[in-house]
Amino acid sequence: MANGKKIKPKEYALPSGGWGSMRGIASIFSREHPTRGVVQTLMRQNKPEGYMCTSCSWGRPKHPHKFEFCENGAKSTIWDLTEDRCKPDFFAQHTVTELLQWQDYDLEIQGRLTEPMHYDPSTDNYIPCSWEDAFTGIAAELNELDPKTVIFYTSGKAALEAAYLYGLFARFYGNNNLPDSSNMCHETTSVSLKKVIGTDVGSCVMEDFDHCDAIFYFGQNPGTNSGRFLHPLQEAVKRGCKIIVFNPVKEKGLIEFLNPQDPLEMLTGRGTDLAHMYLQVKPGGDISAIMGLCKHVISVDDTLRKEALDSILDVKFLEQHCHDFNEFAQQARETSWSDIEMYSGLLRADLEAAAEVYIAAERVIGVYGMGLTQHVHGSQGVGMLINLLLLRGNIGRLGAGISPVRGHSNVQGQRTVGISEKPDLVPLDRLAELFDFEPPRDHGLTTVDVCHGILQNEVHGFISLGGNFVRAIPERNTMEQAWTNQSITVYIATKLNRSHLIHGRNSWLLPCLVRAEEDCQENVPQAVTIEDSFSHIHGSIGKVKPASPHLLSELAIITGIAKATLPDHPKWCWDAWTSDYGKVRELIELTYPDDFKDYNQRIFQAGGFYRGNTAHERVWKTSSKKAEFTCPSVLSALGVGVAPGRYHLITMRSNDQFNTTIYGFSDRLRGLEGSREILLISPEDMEQEGLNEGDVVSLLSDAGDDVIREVGGLKITPFNLPRGALGGYYPEMNPLVPLWYHDEMSKTPASKGVPVRIRR
Repeated sequence: MANGKKIKPKEYALPSGGWGSMRGIASIFSREHPTRGVVQTLMRQNKPEGYMCTSCSWGRPKHPHKFEFCENGAKSTIWDLTEDRCKPDFFAQHTVTELLQWQDYDLEIQGRLTEPMHYDPSTDNYIPCSWEDAFTGIAAELNELDPKTVIFYTSGKAALEAAYLYGLFARFYGNNNLPDSSNMCHETTSVSLKKVIGTDVGSCVMEDFDHCDAIFYFGQNPGTNSGRFLHPLQEAVKRGCKIIVFNPVKEKGLIEFLNPQDPLEMLTGRGTDLAHMYLQVKPGGDISAIMGLCKHVISVDDTLRKEALDSILDVKFLEQHCHDFNEFAQQARETSWSDIEMYSGLLRADLEAAAEVYIAAERVIGVYGMGLTQHVHGSQGVGMLINLLLLRGNIGRLGAGISPVRGHSNVQGQRTVGISEKPDLVPLDRLAELFDFEPPRDHGLTTVDVCHGILQNEVHGFISLGGNFVRAIPERNTMEQAWTNQSITVYIATKLNRSHLIHGRNSWLLPCLVRAEEDCQENVPQAVTIEDSFSHIHGSIGKVKPASPHLLSELAIITGIAKATLPDHPKWCWDAWTSDYGKVRELIELTYPDDFKDYNQRIFQAGGFYRGNTAHERVWKTSSKKAEFTCPSVLSALGVGVAPGRYHLITMRSNDQFNTTIYGFSDRLRGLEGSREILLISPEDMEQEGLNEGDVVSLLSDAGDDVIREVGGLKITPFNLPRGALGGYYPEMNPLVPLWYHDEMSKTPASKGVPVRIRR
């Protein structure tokens, strides 16, 4: 109660999808003034011989729907294909210092960048320059620097061909400094899955969702982040599959879905209830929650064995394929239910009921997102989910497996073709043979390492292939101040964002094509390829007229800089690779022959072609050559635990957002509209703090390191959250995330459990 009135949390009354989704698409359609080709592009989106969506990495089915795009996929395409243009006269009218005061949304709605620009410190403006001047100027700066001090960052959208050449450029230049956006979200997946099942990606394919009996779902929101996933989830539920959700936030996309492509559902307004059970676990409580599931499964099995009855575990699988099962089983037996309940925030009875669903299901898939990975002990959370699946052989057979849901369109594929700071993940000997050079063998820098290097003045150059790096990283305020000490920053981009305004002493802004636009090289249209979350490769070809005649493709920009920077070499054929992307695919096939056999012949295969997955085949490339059970050292994934007055902040994305791109100010699926400067808090915690809806507060970091980190001007908003949890929008809350507060194995920022205090 506050002022004698019962506090009602904000919520969205309707299902996800449905007319709300249609209105969401219509709203951005009216705001963005899209080009004539946008409707045709949407009809080709995620279809054979079509255009692969840039909003997420969900797979393209063999038999697509008539409209094979979701709300956020449509928003992404419309956002790219706007008629608005951010021309040189805009930069002449506004200094960089002035633009730094603008909101993210206001920067991006200026429209597509049209010409290459160079920063002029004498006027504090970006001014137009020719491509030749840009390439030679960048090359001159790069050749003055120690290659080890230069970073080659990439976001998830660049296609496989551009990513492969980008990795070559960095290594020809002399480093493995190739962090990408997965460092900030799913690097925990790559590191932990590699350790326990021998592959750095999920084991499932799309077909598995047609045969599973249960889905155990952790820390991911399909309604906002991967809308096309709702179709197979709905179909699974309709045939009897049970979805058990573990998430601190009750997301509408996992509660109820109304299919916009089903006329009857649209007419009646009746959707499908998705979650069989929805358990609001505490932030960081997944390890203990899964331990509770495993404890009950093992306890039931122990009882059956005492009674000489058949085991419910897959004993044959455990004996043939698993390592250290007995050690883990004993830890599960010894872990107390009181500790499990305390750290998870869930009741034993609920966990046992969920475990009974697991026991009854013949085939189970484990799905997760950044709610599981973005914690100090996130890797142990992923390991625990693998433990649960291994108990009953739920990896490497039809309808079962592990399925991380990635938010970037090609972030998984970029790692596949060499975008990695880890030299042991790249076939360097093969590259040396193909291109007649000695690759660097030292470990490159992760995103966190890059930030430390900039703070210590050890990083002197930053090339960004897409993305909004400075806006996305932890401790943003501190990082922005240090960023300008660099000698050179280069931003390859489609629209203006805040990172472009945080520049080095020399800076270039290089505009590129979007994937939906026609990419012609020597008058021949080029196709590109991407990899989805299921290890399938898909071709994509753009048809829309480019936003400006001055735009180059990402690949052409990379080769232009590389050619100007590096010495001539008979095997470094930048011009030939630019003129025919098929030649780049031939190189990828030569580098990774097992994954990309007959690459050029298969890029438009229906449903994509499968590059394979060893865990899917029950081949375990681990140290023991078996799937590894792991014993967690903690029951909470939080790095800083519970204390009086301390809350744990979950950073969230809205329904009107893709990563750092803000499409608008509607978070429809949570019942929130307007400002993003809000703080979500449970009514019970509001009452305890003596807060009223609409009160304005600040959040202070409470990480115990005596560093002042603060975000102010946040309006108190009641929301259905567990006690002790707060919610706020990413990237606005990033200044509160300490740079050192990251997953222990992967260095992924721990943005789903940030220790904070409320100040009035």
